Amino acid sequence: MSKSNLRQTFLKPLIPFAGTILGGLVPGEMVLIQGSVPPGADRFQVDFTCGSSVHPRADVAFHFNPRFLKSPCIVCNSLQGGRWGREQILNQMPFTTGGAFELIVLVLKDKFKVAVNGVHVLEYKHRQDLERVDTLCVSGKVSVEVVGVAPPNALSPSSATLSHVTRQPISSSTGSLSVPFRGDLGDGLSVGRSITITAETHHNAQSFCVNLVTSSGSDVALHLNPRLKRRRLVRNSFLSESWGPEETALDSFPFAAGQYFEMIIRCEAQQFKVAVNGLHQLDYKHRVQELRSINQVEVQGDVTLLDVNIF
Repeated sequence: MSKSNLRQTFLKPLIPFAGTILGGLVPGEMVLIQGSVPPGADRFQVDFTCGSSVHPRADVAFHFNPRFLKSPCIVCNSLQGGRWGREQILNQMPFTTGGAFELIVLVLKDKFKVAVNGVHVLEYKHRQDLERVDTLCVSGKVSVEVVGVAPPNALSPSSATLSHVTRQPISSSTGSLSVPFRGDLGDGLSVGRSITITAETHHNAQSFCVNLVTSSGSDVALHLNPRLKRRRLVRNSFLSESWGPEETALDSFPFAAGQYFEMIIRCEAQQFKVAVNGLHQLDYKHRVQELRSINQVEVQGDVTLLDVNIF
């Protein structure tokens, strides 16, 4: 990925590592760690701390601790006043010993959201004021190539695959990302262009939709409609005042209520390709052949938008 996207970078830091986060963290920023876990590793940890004091030990706002032996899991916790709180345990292991990884922690006003290799893994609600966090520590059995802090909208969980292109933010006529949202795609779509949508579904979400709309304002070239209760992702087009045949086949449903996601819609010569959280989900053959006429994107329903880009 392009290091120019990062406002602060530590290259090949020695482990254990402790680095000051200049200016602290603000909602919307992301912390990136690229590295590898050596064969035979038992554990490593990433700590977001309030200072760097050793005696007494600084408070830890977010302790992220993958453990590989016996029953592999990730343990999350907070340390305050020298005492650990209640552990939050994820009984899954997205890391592999002997393998490389990209870890991204998205900072929100009420929680941290963690993705590993482009896939959402967990979220951790703040137990301490975010304003206190000013240090990032990495220790244990791990090798790190880069640690970085990215400003809002600079990168996303799929950034490693998109680093060679320039993203152009899309905003509505009001300049906001409020839903319902309609943004202008400029000169329209063409082969090779992609749209990225990062958002969070509401905790009681039932459905939302993403529409690619033509210049007529009435035709919908691509309608993507995840229905969370039924775990269906409906695809269709609305042309000449009529819906066409629905497409619903899908190997697995990638959305859940109350979770962050990134959707990428790539325009190819014969079809759209859609990926969610870095994983390809479906192809949808074009029903509108004049790609340049597709010049708006809409988002409606039970989601909070974080970012919309075209590249």
